[in-house]
Amino acid sequence: MVDGILDVISADSAPVILPLEPEKINALLGTEIAADEMCTMLARLGFHLDGDTVTVPSWRSDVEHYSDLAEEVARLYGYDRIPVTLMRGETTQGGFSARQAAERQAATLCRSVGYSEIITYSFVSPSCYDKIRLPADSEKRRSVTILNPLGEDTSVMRTTALPSMLEILARNYSYRNPVARLYELAMVYCPRNGSALADESTVLSFGAYGGGCDFFSCKGDLEAVLAGMNVERLAFKARRDIPAFHPGRCAEVFSGDTSLGIMGQLHPVTCANYGMDDAEVFAAQLDFAALLSCRTLQVCYQPLPRFPDVTRDIAVVCDAAISVAELTACIRRGASSYLRKAELFDIYTGAPIPAGQKSVAFALSLRADDRTLTDAQADAEVSGILDLLKTELGAVLR
Repeated sequence: MVDGILDVISADSAPVILPLEPEKINALLGTEIAADEMCTMLARLGFHLDGDTVTVPSWRSDVEHYSDLAEEVARLYGYDRIPVTLMRGETTQGGFSARQAAERQAATLCRSVGYSEIITYSFVSPSCYDKIRLPADSEKRRSVTILNPLGEDTSVMRTTALPSMLEILARNYSYRNPVARLYELAMVYCPRNGSALADESTVLSFGAYGGGCDFFSCKGDLEAVLAGMNVERLAFKARRDIPAFHPGRCAEVFSGDTSLGIMGQLHPVTCANYGMDDAEVFAAQLDFAALLSCRTLQVCYQPLPRFPDVTRDIAVVCDAAISVAELTACIRRGASSYLRKAELFDIYTGAPIPAGQKSVAFALSLRADDRTLTDAQADAEVSGILDLLKTELGAVLR
């Protein structure tokens, strides 16, 4: 027999020791209680204080953090004496970063022109590069391989978002959906040289078919989105060397001298590879980082014009291979600050226009900020434009 009481406990019976931090406690409570007063309060509750440390009594297993000490101080100080204030110290203010705000703005603009958002997987099948007709030696075929893929169809990280967009368009087409207009802010992954890692970037991807969709309507949608993001000096340059796209209906998108990406109609073979043989499919792939670098963040107020426009229509005959973009750029170079708009309104081929040439007509709007232009001034402006068109592009007045 053994006299007495035997108490067996499995918990750690070592006392809890916490630092005494009056500044943090005051910041949490919104008070200005002196450190000595805090020590007196805690001592009354059985806490042992030794300099800047507090030993918690064994019966207070609920005290484990400085906030628990703050609760005891607040209780003895009196809740009614604590003023209503914000927490003191360093605080953060919620909100979106500049990049997040830009992404949300881009998404809103895409929806405003009738496009619906999709979210696709970042890992794809290596065969998708064959379906978009990428050349065998293309850098876009160099992909980061996943070590434990779910299957062959998800074994590499995509280097382009076009196959993912076409998969969703093809699915809608197979479901007999007559119209589809889709967009995605998609991540792509390009391998780093000499490394197993990849550089991640964001692509603003568009895809559409049906509902009267054509090259020019898609181009207009793209211009509306970019204009809404304050991307200025847009230009489109014809491209015939992108295998996935139709050689006569594809353009590279520029803002000034910065290339933003590619837009146009998909090649019929590309469409057939996705089971959309009878559809005209349009797509665009824009580098989102390049797009952001071309934004004008400072929006300037433009007052309404005080004086009327003077309009002139010109039709020039030029080589059929010269693009409207080249003609428009030449018109702007040949004009002074009076030129406000140069809008294409007609392209004509056939008799009496010689074979291999075309007639292109523009409506010009001229205006001065301080006076109404005279007919002589407007005619001189048009004459300068026509001279430059003839000199640079061989385009002559019809």
